[in-house]
Amino acid sequence: MGAQTEPPPLFEAEIDAEPMLPAPDEVVFRMRQAILDGDHWFEALLDAVARWRTPDEQIGSRTFTYLIRGEAFDWLLLAERLIDEVPDLVPQGERDALLWENRWPLDIDDHEFAARLGKVKHSAHLNFLYGVLVEEALQLSVEEEIHKEGRSRAWGADLRVDETMFQRVYGLNRDDLFAAHYEDTGKLLHHDVSFADWKAFTYWLFKYRLKRQDKARVASDTRKGLAQLTLMELQVSERRHGARLNEADFAERYVSDS
Repeated sequence: MGAQTEPPPLFEAEIDAEPMLPAPDEVVFRMRQAILDGDHWFEALLDAVARWRTPDEQIGSRTFTYLIRGEAFDWLLLAERLIDEVPDLVPQGERDALLWENRWPLDIDDHEFAARLGKVKHSAHLNFLYGVLVEEALQLSVEEEIHKEGRSRAWGADLRVDETMFQRVYGLNRDDLFAAHYEDTGKLLHHDVSFADWKAFTYWLFKYRLKRQDKARVASDTRKGLAQLTLMELQVSERRHGARLNEADFAERYVSDS
């Protein structure tokens, strides 16, 4: 990697704890050296994630956005970027299991995972889980409801499933939500949206929903999203996320003080 200007810190609350912030190249160097010294690559990776301070990067033609709206931390995207720096030290099968299925090669419990990431990063990680992962599951659940309703109609299904889902969950069609997103963020989205921008839009939708729904509706939709996520992951340990996702924790985090 070539020389680059010092990026802003990823989590400002952590600056005082480590005043000499490592640059990305130094984080990668430390991770490589730790693996060569005998640390398991996954533990070295988590330590590297904890030291990381760059919220986003442009590498070649690809933009890596690790921190969405300054709140939601996509740690697996950062893991992908870091692992790509040490392909000779990480078994391909374990790499693919982590990045594609979020299956961890070590049995690290939620508390240890949270401690390794640090309080600020782990809190932002939870924002990503609820604001992107569970929100996507909610959207899928509603889309499936609409498909089932369409199959039961004599005249067939509405082919505009995505717009119908948006209207049902958020009260507006997709184009109107794109317009509201632009007014709020200054980011103009078109129908051909990149994966990174779509994740950011999903998190925005999550915050939009929380602001406009009453507590009962928020609880109902969250329950629906969590149930869908459970159905999708019956064969996967809950520990894969690094946090237990449930309605009570969600309510305490997002609803109680609203």
